[in-house]
Amino acid sequence: MSKKLIAEFIGTFWLVFGGCGSAVLAAAFPELGIGLLGVALAFGLTVLTGAYAFGGISGGHFNPAVSIGLAVAGRFPARNLIPYIIVQVVGAVVAAAVLYLVASGKSDFAGIGGFAANGFGEHSPGGYSLTAALVIEVVLTFMFLMVILGATTGRVPAGFAPIAIGLALTLIHLISIPVTNTSVNPARSTGQALFVGGWAIQQLWLFWLAPIVGGALAGIVHKAALGDD
Repeated sequence: MSKKLIAEFIGTFWLVFGGCGSAVLAAAFPELGIGLLGVALAFGLTVLTGAYAFGGISGGHFNPAVSIGLAVAGRFPARNLIPYIIVQVVGAVVAAAVLYLVASGKSDFAGIGGFAANGFGEHSPGGYSLTAALVIEVVLTFMFLMVILGATTGRVPAGFAPIAIGLALTLIHLISIPVTNTSVNPARSTGQALFVGGWAIQQLWLFWLAPIVGGALAGIVHKAALGDD
């Protein structure tokens, strides 16, 4: 179990540092900024590479909503949920701390700003409402888990699941960065919110509730309607 928890810690750290790091450090870098497309791809690449590196040890969840969805689908022991979620959140917070240290080392540093935190209303990149944020996060987490559950069945050739999962997360970010900055991962949201404080902490509840609901619904639907091998 200790190896699994270490793998989940490192994998979640990699996801948050790589994905949020690309948003904070590289998205709007003068002339060479990677933009929305680059940030979306960065998140997908962290999951793809992390799943190959650590999936054989821990399953490569890196996300409380994924762990919960897999447990509901009968793919993951419910007794392991709490330890997994704890190390995922700790990994995300440590990643946010390291990212803060890097970002604050810039010569003209004037505060972390939004720090890639998730938000709705006036804190949504595109000004989307709470309802829009709730819907998009539930739907996209649901689809993310459906891809994960489908790609990891015995019907699919072994070894290709991380590619489908990474591309799915890329697509998810392409859709929803303008709406919420894209969460679909309560750990990722928590790490950034703790450093932003204020509004990010106040709105954090949605980025736990919506992904967990979406993940759990996917577990129920996949188990009931699509079966498993």
